[in-house]
Amino acid sequence: MARLYEYQGKKLLDEAGVPVPKGKMAYTPDEARTIAEEICGATVVKAQVWSTGRLKAGGIRFADTPDECEEATRALIGSEVKGFKVERVLVEEKLDIDKEYYVGVIVDDSYEIKAPIVMFSTEGGVDIEETSEEHPERITRKVVDIFQGLEITDARDLSSALNIPETLVDPISDIIVGLYRVFRKYSASSAEINPLVLTRDGRVVAADCRISIDDSSVHLYPELGVEVARESMMPPTELDKIAWKVEEKDYRGVFYFMQLDPGMEGGGVGYHGIGGGGSLVGADALVRAGLKIVNFADTSGNPTASKVYRCAKITLSQPGIEGYLLGGFCVASQEQWHHAYGLVKALREELSDKIGFPVVLVIAGNKEEETIKILEEGLKDLPIRLEIYGRDHVDKSDYIAERMKALVEDYKKDVGVRD
Repeated sequence: MARLYEYQGKKLLDEAGVPVPKGKMAYTPDEARTIAEEICGATVVKAQVWSTGRLKAGGIRFADTPDECEEATRALIGSEVKGFKVERVLVEEKLDIDKEYYVGVIVDDSYEIKAPIVMFSTEGGVDIEETSEEHPERITRKVVDIFQGLEITDARDLSSALNIPETLVDPISDIIVGLYRVFRKYSASSAEINPLVLTRDGRVVAADCRISIDDSSVHLYPELGVEVARESMMPPTELDKIAWKVEEKDYRGVFYFMQLDPGMEGGGVGYHGIGGGGSLVGADALVRAGLKIVNFADTSGNPTASKVYRCAKITLSQPGIEGYLLGGFCVASQEQWHHAYGLVKALREELSDKIGFPVVLVIAGNKEEETIKILEEGLKDLPIRLEIYGRDHVDKSDYIAERMKALVEDYKKDVGVRD
């Protein structure tokens, strides 16, 4: 999923007719001060990062004057909020809140539903998940037929079912329809307004929002400026961005790549899995063996050799890695010789001068015998520590991890001797 920043989500809501607070983006304290002067009142300065819980983490600050707004922005720009560096802030009018609500649209992909679900609750704010579990009577839901869409009458049924004041039924219903319109127009996987607030002067306003776009649809909306269509607890690295460019417009199989700790010291293993579940099995085994994983990658769904090649190249390009594991811990229905051709090219280009570098390849599935022969023949003259395993080892992830660990330890000894 590609999560939008709050300011991006609010722009989409505003275009759909959903009321949002007065405000603008600021990249510098001076810009923030100018915006505060235009608002002519108390302001809220909100760090634009991919994280919930910004208020508790110090990423949201309140200012009564333009001077205070400028100082709050100066404190936030360049700081870190929950691991994200703050590069910009959203300066908005401070709302005088009387009551908080919640509106959301999510995709329920369960066998019984497989459709969007629109939700409305009389309890908004940071504890909406607890409200849903502990007070189900305070939340209403509707499964939406995507061919019929969400009508205003449906939204009225949702809002009026919780006995909100009659004067609020129409404005809240309009907002529910507007949120669903954004959800559908931008191929969202989820869209939430939390909280939707009633101010003391009677306005109903989207105080905050969280919108995530389906990653397969991001290329349809270049105006959103999404660099990496992955929702993560870390900002994308340069390698993440390069890897996404491979996947962005090529849907022949899957190529997923994420650096786990780009600042990791002391080396680690580059990890390249095959298949979501099997990839996780291998990653878990490496961690149990006491090895550090510098990235998580997955090529599956019958990718081309070129896609596998780029995944291996990117994985091996990480500085300081001390080993490479292809974790095919499944018997895949795809023809695996595409993996073999991509791997041979990448490994020959990256490891021709890496004496003793550990490489463990586990691969099984269609064309398995031919695949292993391609790997053995194509890599036999490289000066690396190479072990190749087939289907007899797809359920032996701990053994593979221990072999990887042993090869890494031998490699580190050799490097120490050469140094």
